Amino acid sequence: MIKELTVDLGERSYPIYIGEGLLENIASYFEKHGISKGSPLLIVTDGHVGPHYLDGMLERLGAAGYQAASYTVAAGEKSKSLAVLEDVIGAALEAGLDRKSTVVALGGGVVGDLAGFVAASYMRGVRFVQIPTTILAHDSSVGGKVAVNHPLAKNIIGAFHQPEMVLYDTSTLQSLPERDVRGGLSEMIKHGLIWDADFAYWCEENADRLVGLDPEALQYGLYKGCSVKAAVVSQDERENDLRAILNLGHTIGHALEAVAGYGELTHGEAIAIGMVGAARLSVRLGYPEEIHSITKRIFEKFGLPVRIPAHLDTDAIMRAMMHDKKFGEGRMVYIVPVAIGKVEINKQMDPKLVREIVDELKQGD
Repeated sequence: MIKELTVDLGERSYPIYIGEGLLENIASYFEKHGISKGSPLLIVTDGHVGPHYLDGMLERLGAAGYQAASYTVAAGEKSKSLAVLEDVIGAALEAGLDRKSTVVALGGGVVGDLAGFVAASYMRGVRFVQIPTTILAHDSSVGGKVAVNHPLAKNIIGAFHQPEMVLYDTSTLQSLPERDVRGGLSEMIKHGLIWDADFAYWCEENADRLVGLDPEALQYGLYKGCSVKAAVVSQDERENDLRAILNLGHTIGHALEAVAGYGELTHGEAIAIGMVGAARLSVRLGYPEEIHSITKRIFEKFGLPVRIPAHLDTDAIMRAMMHDKKFGEGRMVYIVPVAIGKVEINKQMDPKLVREIVDELKQGD
């Protein structure tokens, strides 16, 4: 069964399709949404995903009359760079993409962010389709945030560029390594922690099914997670206020990724630590201690890290946070849980308190 959601943004509204085997009918979805057959497409994928799905996609699109070219980047966060962006734009030029062309992201969050920024910047913006192949990408593929990294800060060079659709074929998730499964589920848990306590507890109760890629549990969890993301984005497309709640755990998490060199910790692992840190911060601000104990318990149930590796330098972590988009005028904008399923946006967080939390996370309990 295929589930469908809509991200309601007026004339920029678009659907999210979730179900097994969607790639078998990719051409019909492209036709339904008016993707041009008269202008070339560029499919951007990576070295892990491409070997599984790229040839089949090219064959199906070609049979339907589409002119599809492809470009494969190295798997991993290091491909979200200006150098790789330039390479992909070169491939778009060589393939003859024009203003009516579409860029297609076939892969996880890195490919989606990179290909999306290519689409946003090529000829000042062309159409864009998200085909996520990881659990983590159920978050990043929805909402139109596209970006590449700078060595000093994650996602600092980017734009808002909404896709035409998100085509989420859950059968592609069966080939994921277990570490990527667990890391991806951290974003699913996040959607419960910020918006829906019952869903957060459902995730905990169904941890084994989710980690084991049970199709029914997976489709339900992805649908619920995407529903939260769609609801938030529909109310605040460009993060003027409410959308900031989606950054729970990301202040510390992004800094950990940068300091660890975009490799030691996956994104999902880093934000899991960040969400436990936010829960610790919540207790320091006077909210119930159970916010921390329950949050930590849920992530431990999924086998995700809840401590900062001791060898990562606190000064370096804090410097990385200062480069983050959520920092300004000597204060941090910090997402603080006030209950399981509810958070607040604190725009005056003292960095000294955050530093104390970082040190506590390095020491553990």
